[in-house]
Amino acid sequence: MQERNLETHAAKPRRTFLGLISSILMATGLAGGYGYFASIAVRFLYPNGRNKAKWQFVGNLDQIRMGESLPFQTPSGSKIVVARQSEGNSAEDFIALSSVCPHLGCAVHWESQNDRFFCPCHNGAFDASGKPTEGPPAAANQSLTRFPLMVENGLLFIEISSETISSQQKA
Repeated sequence: MQERNLETHAAKPRRTFLGLISSILMATGLAGGYGYFASIAVRFLYPNGRNKAKWQFVGNLDQIRMGESLPFQTPSGSKIVVARQSEGNSAEDFIALSSVCPHLGCAVHWESQNDRFFCPCHNGAFDASGKPTEGPPAAANQSLTRFPLMVENGLLFIEISSETISSQQKA
Protein backbone atom coordinates (compact mmCIF):
# COMPACT_ATOMS: atom_id res chain seq x y z
CA MET A 1 0.00 0.00 0.00
CA GLN A 2 2.81 2.35 0.79
CA GLU A 3 4.40 1.69 -2.62
CA ARG A 4 1.26 2.91 -4.34
CA ASN A 5 1.30 6.17 -2.40
CA LEU A 6 4.93 6.77 -3.39
CA GLU A 7 4.11 6.23 -7.09
CA THR A 8 1.12 8.56 -6.87
CA HIS A 9 3.15 11.28 -5.14
CA ALA A 10 5.97 10.89 -7.70
CA ALA A 11 3.53 11.00 -10.63
CA LYS A 12 1.91 14.30 -9.56
CA PRO A 13 5.05 16.47 -9.87
CA ARG A 14 5.88 14.74 -13.17
CA ARG A 15 2.40 15.45 -14.56
CA THR A 16 2.60 19.03 -13.35
CA PHE A 17 6.01 19.43 -14.99
CA LEU A 18 4.83 17.93 -18.32
CA GLY A 19 1.69 20.08 -18.26
CA LEU A 20 3.78 23.18 -17.63
CA ILE A 21 6.21 22.34 -20.45
CA SER A 22 3.40 21.66 -22.94
CA SER A 23 1.67 24.93 -21.95
CA ILE A 24 4.90 26.86 -22.48
CA LEU A 25 5.47 25.23 -25.89
CA MET A 26 1.89 25.95 -26.96
CA ALA A 27 2.12 29.59 -25.82
CA THR A 28 5.44 29.99 -27.66
CA GLY A 29 3.92 28.59 -30.86
CA LEU A 30 0.89 30.87 -30.62
CA ALA A 31 3.05 33.91 -29.89
CA GLY A 32 5.27 33.10 -32.87
CA GLY A 33 2.28 32.67 -35.18
CA TYR A 34 0.62 35.87 -34.03
CA GLY A 35 3.93 37.71 -34.20
CA TYR A 36 4.48 36.62 -37.79
CA PHE A 37 0.94 37.71 -38.73
CA ALA A 38 1.45 41.04 -36.97
CA SER A 39 4.73 41.67 -38.83
CA ILE A 40 3.02 41.11 -42.19
CA ALA A 41 0.11 43.37 -41.19
CA VAL A 42 2.47 46.15 -40.08
CA ARG A 43 4.50 45.94 -43.31
CA PHE A 44 1.27 46.15 -45.31
CA LEU A 45 -0.18 49.07 -43.35
CA TYR A 46 3.09 50.99 -42.96
CA PRO A 47 5.39 50.36 -45.93
CA ASN A 48 9.03 51.10 -45.21
CA GLY A 49 9.61 53.47 -48.11
CA ARG A 50 11.33 51.07 -50.50
CA ASN A 51 9.35 52.68 -53.32
CA LYS A 52 10.95 56.07 -52.99
CA ALA A 53 11.91 57.76 -56.22
CA LYS A 54 15.55 58.06 -57.18
CA TRP A 55 17.32 60.24 -59.71
CA GLN A 56 19.31 58.31 -62.28
CA PHE A 57 21.82 59.60 -64.79
CA VAL A 58 20.61 59.55 -68.41
CA GLY A 59 23.39 61.31 -70.29
CA ASN A 60 25.04 64.58 -71.25
CA LEU A 61 22.78 67.25 -72.71
CA ASP A 62 24.81 67.35 -75.91
CA GLN A 63 24.20 63.61 -76.47
CA ILE A 64 20.62 64.29 -77.53
CA ARG A 65 20.11 66.54 -80.54
CA MET A 66 16.88 68.38 -81.33
CA GLY A 67 14.20 65.96 -82.55
CA GLU A 68 16.17 62.86 -81.60
CA SER A 69 15.53 60.39 -78.83
CA LEU A 70 17.75 58.40 -76.53
CA PRO A 71 16.65 54.98 -75.28
CA PHE A 72 17.08 54.53 -71.55
CA GLN A 73 16.73 51.34 -69.55
CA THR A 74 16.18 51.34 -65.80
CA PRO A 75 18.03 48.90 -63.54
CA SER A 76 14.85 46.81 -63.36
CA GLY A 77 14.64 46.59 -67.16
CA SER A 78 11.88 49.11 -67.94
CA LYS A 79 12.45 50.97 -71.19
CA ILE A 80 12.05 54.72 -71.42
CA VAL A 81 12.55 57.11 -74.33
CA VAL A 82 14.17 60.47 -73.60
CA ALA A 83 13.79 63.07 -76.36
CA ARG A 84 14.87 66.67 -76.86
CA GLN A 85 11.96 68.91 -77.83
CA SER A 86 13.74 72.27 -78.09
CA GLU A 87 17.25 73.72 -78.22
CA GLY A 88 17.41 74.90 -74.60
CA ASN A 89 19.39 73.28 -71.81
CA SER A 90 16.72 73.01 -69.12
CA ALA A 91 14.64 70.01 -68.07
CA GLU A 92 11.59 71.53 -69.83
CA ASP A 93 13.40 71.14 -73.16
CA PHE A 94 13.39 67.36 -72.79
CA ILE A 95 10.71 64.74 -72.32
CA ALA A 96 10.93 61.21 -70.89
CA LEU A 97 8.16 58.76 -71.76
CA SER A 98 7.64 55.08 -71.15
CA SER A 99 8.19 53.04 -74.29
CA VAL A 100 5.43 50.65 -73.21
CA CYS A 101 2.02 51.15 -74.82
CA PRO A 102 -0.66 51.49 -72.12
CA HIS A 103 -3.15 49.56 -74.28
CA LEU A 104 -1.56 46.08 -74.23
CA GLY A 105 2.04 46.62 -73.18
CA CYS A 106 3.66 46.50 -76.63
CA ALA A 107 6.85 48.46 -77.34
CA VAL A 108 6.40 51.88 -78.92
CA HIS A 109 9.05 53.60 -81.01
CA TRP A 110 9.64 57.15 -82.22
CA GLU A 111 8.90 57.90 -85.88
CA SER A 112 10.78 61.11 -86.62
CA GLN A 113 9.28 61.40 -90.13
CA ASN A 114 5.75 61.48 -88.64
CA ASP A 115 6.75 63.28 -85.41
CA ARG A 116 5.03 60.67 -83.24
CA PHE A 117 5.43 57.57 -81.12
CA PHE A 118 3.95 54.51 -82.81
CA CYS A 119 2.77 51.16 -81.43
CA PRO A 120 2.71 48.53 -84.20
CA CYS A 121 0.49 46.07 -82.28
CA HIS A 122 -2.80 47.84 -83.00
CA ASN A 123 -1.67 50.97 -84.86
CA GLY A 124 -1.70 53.13 -81.77
CA ALA A 125 -0.08 56.54 -82.11
CA PHE A 126 0.99 59.19 -79.61
CA ASP A 127 2.12 62.77 -80.18
CA ALA A 128 5.51 64.05 -79.04
CA SER A 129 4.16 64.72 -75.53
CA GLY A 130 2.83 61.16 -75.14
CA LYS A 131 -0.86 61.96 -75.66
CA PRO A 132 -2.79 59.41 -77.76
CA THR A 133 -3.79 60.46 -81.28
CA GLU A 134 -4.86 57.24 -83.03
CA GLY A 135 -5.88 53.66 -82.42
CA PRO A 136 -7.10 51.97 -79.23
CA PRO A 137 -5.05 54.22 -76.90
CA ALA A 138 -6.85 57.28 -78.34
CA ALA A 139 -10.25 55.61 -77.93
CA ALA A 140 -9.46 54.85 -74.27
CA ASN A 141 -7.56 58.13 -73.71
CA GLN A 142 -4.45 56.26 -72.51
CA SER A 143 -1.30 58.40 -72.55
CA LEU A 144 2.28 57.19 -72.30
CA THR A 145 3.64 57.44 -68.76
CA ARG A 146 5.75 60.57 -68.34
CA PHE A 147 8.80 60.75 -66.05
CA PRO A 148 10.25 63.89 -64.40
CA LEU A 149 13.64 65.12 -65.59
CA MET A 150 16.30 67.29 -63.96
CA VAL A 151 19.33 69.05 -65.43
CA GLU A 152 22.39 69.61 -63.29
CA ASN A 153 25.81 70.80 -64.55
CA GLY A 154 25.05 69.83 -68.14
CA LEU A 155 23.89 66.34 -67.16
CA LEU A 156 20.38 64.96 -67.58
CA PHE A 157 18.76 62.90 -64.80
CA ILE A 158 15.46 61.03 -64.68
CA GLU A 159 13.37 60.35 -61.59
CA ILE A 160 12.49 56.67 -61.36
CA SER A 161 10.11 55.23 -58.81
CA SER A 162 10.31 51.49 -58.28
CA GLU A 163 6.53 51.46 -57.84
CA THR A 164 6.11 52.99 -61.31
CA ILE A 165 8.60 50.57 -62.76
CA SER A 166 6.80 47.55 -61.41
CA SER A 167 3.45 48.76 -62.76
CA GLN A 168 5.03 49.33 -66.17
CA GLN A 169 6.34 45.78 -66.23
CA LYS A 170 2.89 44.33 -65.49
CA ALA A 171 1.31 46.20 -68.40
